[in-house]
Order: sequence, then C-alpha cells, then structure tokens
Amino acid sequence: MVVGLGDVDVFDEVREALAAGDVDGGFQLAIDRFRSERSYPLIFEARLMRKRYELGMPLIQTEPWKNLAPGVQEEYERATVEAAREVGGLFLMDGDIGKAWPYFRAVGDRDRVRAAIEECSESASGEALEGIIEVAYHEQVSPRRGFELILKHHGTCRAITNFSQYPVEEGRADCAQMLAENVHSELVANIKYAIRKRDGSAPETEDLAAIVKGRDWLFEGNAYYLDTSHVSSLVQMATSIERPATLRLLLGLAEYGRRLGEMYQFPGNPPFESVFADYAVYIRTALGTDVEAGLEHFRRKIETCDPHIAGTTPAQVLVNLMVRLGRNAEAVDLALEYLSDANPQFLQCPNPLQLCQLAGDYSRLASVARERRDLLSYAAATMQVAKAAKVA
Repeated sequence: MVVGLGDVDVFDEVREALAAGDVDGGFQLAIDRFRSERSYPLIFEARLMRKRYELGMPLIQTEPWKNLAPGVQEEYERATVEAAREVGGLFLMDGDIGKAWPYFRAVGDRDRVRAAIEECSESASGEALEGIIEVAYHEQVSPRRGFELILKHHGTCRAITNFSQYPVEEGRADCAQMLAENVHSELVANIKYAIRKRDGSAPETEDLAAIVKGRDWLFEGNAYYLDTSHVSSLVQMATSIERPATLRLLLGLAEYGRRLGEMYQFPGNPPFESVFADYAVYIRTALGTDVEAGLEHFRRKIETCDPHIAGTTPAQVLVNLMVRLGRNAEAVDLALEYLSDANPQFLQCPNPLQLCQLAGDYSRLASVARERRDLLSYAAATMQVAKAAKVA
C-alpha cells in the first residue's frame, strides 16, 4: 500500500496496532485512511491482504496464485468477491460508474450497475458521463440508456457512428427508433419553419412525405434542411430494421431525400444505386405497400446490376425481403436459381436449405440436400416428412 509522505502518523499507528497483535485494528486503520482519501482500489488490496494473512498465504503476491488447497482457494475467492462488491459499491456511491464497473463485472453483477446508471445519469457530466456511456452502451449494461445519453450529449453524428460501428443486440430496436425520431423531428421542424416563413403557416401533420408533397419549391437551388449525410445514413439502415414504426420514419426520410437536388443524390451500392429512391421502394415493400411492384423492382435489379460489382447481393436482398414478407416458397425458388453456387458461409441471407426449412417444404429440403450430398440435412428432412405424415 502507498500512502503520502506526510502521513507518517498513520504508519506509526498501523505499526503499533500490528505490534500489539491487533491485526484487524491495523488493517482497519489503513482501510479507514484509504476510504477518507477515496483510494478505493487500495481497500480492495487491503481486504485481500488481510485474508491472505488469515489463510497463511504470502502477504505480497510475486506470482499467480496456484496449487492452493481446495478450501483455501474457495475462501480466498469468496473474499475477493466480497471485496470487489464493497469497492464497486463505494465507487457507485461517488457516482463513478466507469470505475465501479470492473469490480462488478468481475463478479458478474450487472443489475446493480444498470440500476445505478438509471439513477445517476441525468446529472452526470464530463468524465463521469463518458464513464456511464462506456459502461452502458459499449459494455452493453444498459444499451438503450447509453445510446440515449450519446444522442442527448453528443448529437446525431456521434450517435449514428456508434450505432453503425458498435452494434448492440439488446435494445437495438429502441436505439434505432430514438435515432430515427430525433432526425425525423429535427428535419420536420426545419422544413415547417421554411414553409411558415414563406406561407405564414405550416401543416399540422408530422408526416414528412405529406409535408414535402406538392412543395417542389422547398428544394429549389439545391436547398436542404438537415445534414444530408445523416439522412442518407439512417435510410440505409432500413434493411436491418424490423419495427414498423421506425420503418415509417425512415420512409419519410427517403421520400424527402429523393426530392433533394442532384448534388445530394449520393451513389449507393447495388441494388441501392439510387440510395433514396431504391430504399423508399424497399421500405414501402417491407411495410406491405405496393408489394408486387416492390418485388418486381428488385427482381429487375438482379438482371440489370453488373455481377462483377454487385455479386449476388441483389439476389440476397430480395431473398431477405421475401422472408420478411413470409413468402418463403418464392424465396426458395429465387435462392436455387441465383445462389446455388454461393458459399453459404458468406451469405447474408438464409441459404436454400434453410429456406426450405422456413417454408416447411421438407420434401424439397430432402431433394436439395440429396443433390448437394448433404447427408445430415437429408436426414433432418426425412424425419420431418415422416413426422408430418403421422400428424396428417
């Protein structure tokens, strides 16, 4: 343990307590000093040193602990957990979630940290705020709350970057919804301001597509009302978004984007070469609007996209869209036609065997599996055919 040079009295007090055989008292003096100085990691070390003394272990570790007797190992581990909870709790009392987290992570206690994030994050700032964001979002203790803080304190650009580069599973739909709502509401407010300035009043609706419809003057002179890269980035998230409410917001952004001047029509990757227009078709189709026209739009993409550039991506996009719509049998046909030679390891959509399973077409699954010399999938298909026959 390291204590300031001006604290000679503490050294004397600890020495006297230990010389008198008061081991607990000596350690408590040190722990009290560490607590008063907020040197919480030293409390952790002091607790474990006291336990090592009690167990007859070396007081200062010079190599990893190994070959301890079973009872000693278990007791020392229990002491480690207790010390970690104590020190983590002290950091939480100070509102320092970033420093508390390693101790609670070590003992597998996420709930206490998650609760602390909800309680103290409103007033946090500076280093403490960054610690909360790191633990909440990047360590995925409370991703939704962490993302909310990123959006609130660091803005849309950083929120988009975090959502794209550091994806999370838990709370992902909520994060996407928050991001879409934030960008959508800001864009609507800016456009309404422009309309009010020109016409004296603005429409009441929040439907972005309805607001811009029939108002081509809004886009004259390459006018725009929000960082176009932000709008484009959000629209391109559509293929990974399931929640209809979020998709409707993204559709509004896409409808706005496709009306922007030519200089803002950023080229995209096949089958979304025209980012705003192609994603608008995709989102409408995913939402169940103009489905046949949407599917035909992406069927044409398979035929017209340069395969040397696009590869099988257009077919994979259409397969995933069909699966979203519950049209699994059609997806099987498409996959067998365009993806039969593709390495399943690199597909971003279900492979033909998986699609047969999703479609419940076990006879076809058996046929495809046999053709591919896939014995296990053939066995799975055969068993499921037999089971279906018994039920019938």
